[in-house]
Amino acid sequence: MSYIDGFVAAVPTANKDQYIAHVKLAAECFKEHGALRLTECWGDDAPDGETTSFPMAVKRKDNETVVFGLVEWPSKAVRDRGMQQVMEDERMSAENNPMPFDGKRLIYGGFQVIFNQ
Repeated sequence: MSYIDGFVAAVPTANKDQYIAHVKLAAECFKEHGALRLTECWGDDAPDGETTSFPMAVKRKDNETVVFGLVEWPSKAVRDRGMQQVMEDERMSAENNPMPFDGKRLIYGGFQVIFNQ
């Protein structure tokens, strides 16, 4: 069964083009290291909540947009190996591919797929 890494972040809305360039380079790198696909989504209907919400989770500011992304891997073993290789790849260094958002507010995690249709 495949394995998913999920990400949620707040990106300055003015940095949308920079974010797209960032994820295009990241996608090349992830796919070279075993990922099946990357999906990145720019929020256009992620409302503020009273108890929980995407904007609250990433402490979104008024000039930011919530993004949601996922990386699909064929298995957790491929993900573990591939993620290590991605983190060591010079293309993903802060100098070569800086994050156009506050990485301290990035939420991420790995998930076992239990249903997929």
